[in-house]
Amino acid sequence: MTNDDIGVAARQAGIASDKSLQDVAGEFMLASIQPKYSYNFTWLGRPIIQYPQDMVAMQELIWTIRPDLIIETGIAHGGSLMLSASMLALLDMFDAMEQGVQMDPKVPRRMVLGVDIDIREHNRVEIEKHPLSSRIRMIQGSSIAADVVEQVHEFASGYSRVLVCLDSNHTHDHVLAELNAYASLVSRGSYCVVFDTIVEDLPKELSGDRPWGPGNNPKTAVHEWMSSNSGFVIDKDFENKLLLTVCPDGYLKRVAD
Repeated sequence: MTNDDIGVAARQAGIASDKSLQDVAGEFMLASIQPKYSYNFTWLGRPIIQYPQDMVAMQELIWTIRPDLIIETGIAHGGSLMLSASMLALLDMFDAMEQGVQMDPKVPRRMVLGVDIDIREHNRVEIEKHPLSSRIRMIQGSSIAADVVEQVHEFASGYSRVLVCLDSNHTHDHVLAELNAYASLVSRGSYCVVFDTIVEDLPKELSGDRPWGPGNNPKTAVHEWMSSNSGFVIDKDFENKLLLTVCPDGYLKRVAD
């Protein structure tokens, strides 16, 4: 561990124990949801419905893990697919430079697979005409339907280092089913990132007419799933340093098979 790493770890520990700072961050999170703060951003031209802090965390994860496949449930406008694809393109480019070989952009080594129950046609068109589209494959269907799960597993069979992001239906049962379906694909040392675990910590009224809310959400699913899956740990370092994240207890690192 370098001195820089030690400094970051010390600051993370300080943030975790600073109640006043945690309270201020919580107040901002609470105040920013109704105005749809997370809807304000794009990644390489496509809307990405995420907080900037979680975008930075994904960049760190992808650079550190160097996955050859990222699986994402939930596509929306495609911004998250572009974030993943752009990072994988950089990894391929740096690998080619280090190895002294030419990279063929039409035959990318690293890929992103997105799954969504309803890929809106206008979003599909924009994603498929994007310069990074050669790195992206999409499957339309419920992420927990048996045929879709089979397709994802078949696609993933050709890759050795896999990162998974779950960001579709946020009910407890759905997320639990996704974890059961896809966490096994996560390679050791990589992560399954479960988005919107923050729902458990927010007032019910902020969920509106959605079927999820306190007691029925991604965090409750994570806690139930973790109780019988010792091969993963909750990486608290991310939420400690991010301070603002929609994924508290949602950065799950695979530490054993």
